[in-house]
Amino acid sequence: MSSAWRSVFTYNKYAQITARAVRTSYKEEQRVLAEKRGLSALRYQKWENGQGGTQVVLTEEGAKASD
Repeated sequence: MSSAWRSVFTYNKYAQITARAVRTSYKEEQRVLAEKRGLSALRYQKWENGQGGTQVVLTEEGAKASD
């Protein structure tokens, strides 16, 4: 029965759902810390001649986290 989710969700979606359920089950203080760890930042940097250019933040969450 533990693999019943495979016919409905991809593994990434299943992991996302279960992680959200675990984070919401925490007490307030631990939940806030877990939510901060759950944020992800998407950014890229163009490299030329072995030198990195400026980093461009592509997600709004990443922009808030890097401030």
